[in-house]
Amino acid sequence: MLSRINTVSFRGIDTIKVTVEVQIARGLPSFSIVGLADKAVAESKERVRAALEALGLSLPSSRITVNLAPADVTKEGSYFDLPIALSLLCAMNILPSEELCHYTVMGELGLDGRIAPVSGVLPGAVAANSYDNGFICPSVQGSEALWSNNPNIIAAASLLDLINHFKGTSFIAPPELKTTPNTHVYLDLKDVKGQETAKRALEIAAAGGHNLLMIGPPGSGKSMLAARLPGILPPMTAEEILEVSMIHSVAGLLKDGSLITHRPFRDPHHSASMPALIGGGLKAKPGEVSLSHRGVLFLDELPEFQRATLEALRQPLETGKVTVARANVHTTYPARFQLVAAMNPCRCGYLGIKGHECSRAPKCALEYQAKLSGPLLDRIDLHVDVPSVLPYQLSRMQEGESSIDVAKRVATAVELQRLRYQGLPISRNAEADGPLLEKIAPLDKEAQTCLIQAAEQMNLSARGYHRILRVARTIADLEALEKINIYHIKEALSLRRILYKGSS
Repeated sequence: MLSRINTVSFRGIDTIKVTVEVQIARGLPSFSIVGLADKAVAESKERVRAALEALGLSLPSSRITVNLAPADVTKEGSYFDLPIALSLLCAMNILPSEELCHYTVMGELGLDGRIAPVSGVLPGAVAANSYDNGFICPSVQGSEALWSNNPNIIAAASLLDLINHFKGTSFIAPPELKTTPNTHVYLDLKDVKGQETAKRALEIAAAGGHNLLMIGPPGSGKSMLAARLPGILPPMTAEEILEVSMIHSVAGLLKDGSLITHRPFRDPHHSASMPALIGGGLKAKPGEVSLSHRGVLFLDELPEFQRATLEALRQPLETGKVTVARANVHTTYPARFQLVAAMNPCRCGYLGIKGHECSRAPKCALEYQAKLSGPLLDRIDLHVDVPSVLPYQLSRMQEGESSIDVAKRVATAVELQRLRYQGLPISRNAEADGPLLEKIAPLDKEAQTCLIQAAEQMNLSARGYHRILRVARTIADLEALEKINIYHIKEALSLRRILYKGSS
């Protein structure tokens, strides 16, 4: 007796179709799982055996072989429990195999037969839809699966419910879509007093999707500014919501069957390891760069991160994706995030502030800043100084613009970029490069002369030259101007790398 049930295996957020084959044949009683299964999958036979016994069913005294095809693809995770159990029940002629073969199945079994939630239900349901299959999943994740637009979803609470459903003795009601209102509260930019240059840089970064580095002493407001960037970013599109939610689903971070509707803001501690930041580990899970896809990755105390970890950021910053390489598999995750970094000018943090800086200034600043490589800094479009604001100045400063006002200008600039890049694989100025950038960033004669002179004096690389153009293009978009003038170029140049020197 042979039966087949469909499920999936994951490579990043991409899926590979897996067929669970069960054969019950003559021979000494045994239960074997083959097909490059990991430890969690190999243990499925014990969970399946216990779940069936809880229902009053016993395995036949025969040779049972479970094959997970294709056999050369590694199978990881506990969600193979349910497809193995259903395929086994079909082979035992308890369930109709001709009906179940048209479903893709995911779910972990408890020892009492209950179906527990698993990671990756959303991309699994999307894959099932592409195969023209129905989808069977845990009941608590039925709402999550519905976002795939799969019309045939069965969300079951237990193995017994599934048996009764397919035998026609009871009916599992279709899952209901949970639409959690977007109640995410963003911090307001008007809470930050002073720092007008930094606020302007934050607005440019939001409008063009540019990376930003803020340098200043402790307590100057760098973290406050970074936390307010999501509040001025444009809302996510439906496509971006699905992308972000699929990554979080694979990571097991989706809650209550709801999608991620606000832009992610991730701020890992500087002690984070390379697998935590870039992705990896035993099962090549997504790291912070992927969990912040279409959102903001804030790295505070940038030089305190491990050097190798920071250098690993160069690939995702340039390509918008990250590849986690292992001996047996290469896994690619999307990583189109906006990097916002903050750092002190030196280890003590008070370079140039009389009465506070250490005795090793400015040598300590040179050593501290040397922890960041030139190629990494070259990939950050905006570099801004965030000086200290004295207490007596705070009391005299008026309240600045609110995030709502700034977000309106940003939204207008983003819409201009959407129309400009329609039909292209990019959507923001920060993603434009090469001949395309020179085409969409026309300069008047005065601006062209200024940029060439600055490139020679600052010894800019080709990447640095293009990044000046990108930022100038965004500044012009904020003013709804098609042509870039000298003032746009000068402002873009003023936001390049800052070199700190000791006080004279």
